[in-house]
Amino acid sequence: MSRALSSRTIVVWSVGLVVAAAVAVTLLWAFVGGDDPADERRLDAIRTASSLVIGAGGAAALLLAARRQRYVELDLEQKEHDADERRVTELYGKAADQLGSDKAPVRLAGVYALERLAQGQPAHRQTVVNLLCAYLRMPYEPSEETRQEREVRGTVQNVLETHLQPAAPGRFWPDIDLNLTGAWLSFFWFRNCLVRQGDFRGAVFHEIVAFRDSRFTGRAYFGGARFAGTADLRQISFERATFRDARFEGEVDFGEEPATGRQADLTGVTAVASATRRWPAGWADEPDEDVPEVLRVVRS
Repeated sequence: MSRALSSRTIVVWSVGLVVAAAVAVTLLWAFVGGDDPADERRLDAIRTASSLVIGAGGAAALLLAARRQRYVELDLEQKEHDADERRVTELYGKAADQLGSDKAPVRLAGVYALERLAQGQPAHRQTVVNLLCAYLRMPYEPSEETRQEREVRGTVQNVLETHLQPAAPGRFWPDIDLNLTGAWLSFFWFRNCLVRQGDFRGAVFHEIVAFRDSRFTGRAYFGGARFAGTADLRQISFERATFRDARFEGEVDFGEEPATGRQADLTGVTAVASATRRWPAGWADEPDEDVPEVLRVVRS
């Protein structure tokens, strides 16, 4: 049921006010209409009271007008918000469709459209990042025929890396979580980045991966990840991180000095003896009894 002021109520109150005014005028004329000075003083008092009543009525009318204007402005704001949300939904849906195209240039256009959307709509940044991460988690096998797809994936990585660096305030996206479980990543340059939480369990890093000077304000998960190339993890910091059962098949460098507050679990990590290695404080490697060319990381 609507709670708005009805036309019937307005008419009833208008008629009531007219009748009350007529009765008041009649009574005044009957009782204080003589020439007695006392009657004149009473009449002046009545005029003053009437002025106050009229002023109060004007104030009430002004309040009602302000209330009406407020509702009009709120309704306009709601309509603008709904229109903006519809526009964002349409842009998001169109960009997502472009990512699913079989043509690499169309997919690239979808990536850049999502980047512009996230840059202009902070409330939707995590959603855009989730979609870009999902794209990198899609099955992928590099080959000569998939060179264009590799370019698209490199562009997605570059968008994430560019907007997660706090050194660029105008482009930085704060409070972002990354979910790249099982992703195929090549030349993953993630230096000087700041994210809330990162999940790289089962990811495969090819050529070079660089997390140097990056910071996770929450946890970082690298369990079961495969580092097929060089891994630069110097001064990476996190609240807590796990590298359980990760494989390092190339050079790995955690740096001489651990980052402040860093706690890393390297249980079950393996590396190759032919590559240079530098582990976090409290960890070392030893040859595997069954496979001498493989090293197992243990607590020192």
